[in-house]
Amino acid sequence: MTILTPMPPPSFARYRDSAAKAYADDHVAAGRWPEAVALQRSYDDFDESLPQGLDTPDNYIFEIRDEVTNTIVGEIWFAIVVKNGIRSAFVYDLEVHPEFRRQGHARAAFIALEPLVESLGLSSIGLHVFGHNPVAQALYSSLGYGVTGINMRKTVGKN
Repeated sequence: MTILTPMPPPSFARYRDSAAKAYADDHVAAGRWPEAVALQRSYDDFDESLPQGLDTPDNYIFEIRDEVTNTIVGEIWFAIVVKNGIRSAFVYDLEVHPEFRRQGHARAAFIALEPLVESLGLSSIGLHVFGHNPVAQALYSSLGYGVTGINMRKTVGKN
């Protein structure tokens, strides 16, 4: 069984480094950021989103744990966002560590997230998934997430 536990402060610096690196890599793979500046830009985005770290209001970062072994298998971060007067949850990051992937932890984390979101008085969960990640797209679709928009890009020239 997979459970979510609030991230303790000593784990935050390691998580910040791991999340920033993965986010930078995704943006480079998507062709959105040049590799030379991607990591710094990722740190800047991360720090802007979480200016008070774990104490940033309306942001929730959890460790994903295997309940049987109490092993940390990943992390999930969501925030309360307000758009057009509607309050909802937005998942900014989900990371299952490589050695624990394809074992159902991501699915279980999203299922465990739903009652937490409901307890905050929110009625929906949004997220972004990169186009180059069909595995994540399939997971989210199987959990009932629907596409709300599609960004497209075409590279021209030699750049």
